[in-house]
Amino acid sequence: MPARPPNEPTLSAVVVAPEGWAPVRTTVRHLAAQSIADRIEVVFVVPHGVDFTPDADTLAPFADWRITEVESMEGGAAGYAAGVRAASAPFVVFTEDHCYPEPGWAEALLGAYDDRTAAVGPVVAHANEGGSIAWADYLLGYGPWIDPTPGGDVEYLPGHNSSYRMEALLPYAPDLDRWLEAESVLHWDMRKNGWRLILEPRAKAHHFSFSRPSSWLKATFLQSRAFGGRRTRDASVAKRLLWVAACPLIPAVRLRRCVRDSSRSERSPSIVRLLPVLTASLAVSAVGEAVGYALGEGDAARRVGRYEFRRDLHVNAPDRHAIERARFWE
Repeated sequence: MPARPPNEPTLSAVVVAPEGWAPVRTTVRHLAAQSIADRIEVVFVVPHGVDFTPDADTLAPFADWRITEVESMEGGAAGYAAGVRAASAPFVVFTEDHCYPEPGWAEALLGAYDDRTAAVGPVVAHANEGGSIAWADYLLGYGPWIDPTPGGDVEYLPGHNSSYRMEALLPYAPDLDRWLEAESVLHWDMRKNGWRLILEPRAKAHHFSFSRPSSWLKATFLQSRAFGGRRTRDASVAKRLLWVAACPLIPAVRLRRCVRDSSRSERSPSIVRLLPVLTASLAVSAVGEAVGYALGEGDAARRVGRYEFRRDLHVNAPDRHAIERARFWE
């Protein structure tokens, strides 16, 4: 099915689809409901050989859409990097198959840019609120951008869900796959180079977190190891050892942040109720970071890819039904 002729899109939305159309259909429907859908180009990234047959009616509102094939996709970072390379708009935004934006999301993201801004991210609402594991995963992964959070300059933005000025990504192009394995490291580097990062509260996305214990803990370890390895990739042995020595302090620091972040949400359960699962997750995360600092990221970035897609496989039955029914454009 050929894409429509381009209408000079302003924003390219990257949709990574390692298993075809069905798992990303709901995300694309939320993109099609955007107030500026006619200015959005959708870039689908699909592994070579995977059948990808999108619904023409769902794609009709967009300025343009295209499919870019990759030989293999070992993780989300490689897919996002391929999407950036195929995009034609001056701004690009990453999406996930389990995070659904409200209709004003894209317009609000673009409206927050000025000439000094490299990236703009949304506030992130919690879509599956029924269990402690999902709440713990949400607070640890998206606490700094919990809905509600005031907007303005920030040190880093939600990974896999933020937008970028293409000009700001160009210096990272030769090694973009690696930079996107831990986006917070990319964000810190952008700020070091004089760019602003903006959180825009008028842009809101609803995120489904892990709620199956095994998936949650395995993904937490792998994400943390990838982060630690990427953060100290070019560091000396002495610096790596210092980071390892500091790892026992990390759970206390992050728990304090979780307490602060949860206080902004009226929906959040009490920290007393969440303490057991938060403690378990923070311990696993600290061990993962320590391994990353000491031994490097290894194959963690590749292995965590199996948890970045098909969130319906990594949640409990009620959350799976909620994902199937999600319609945040209404």
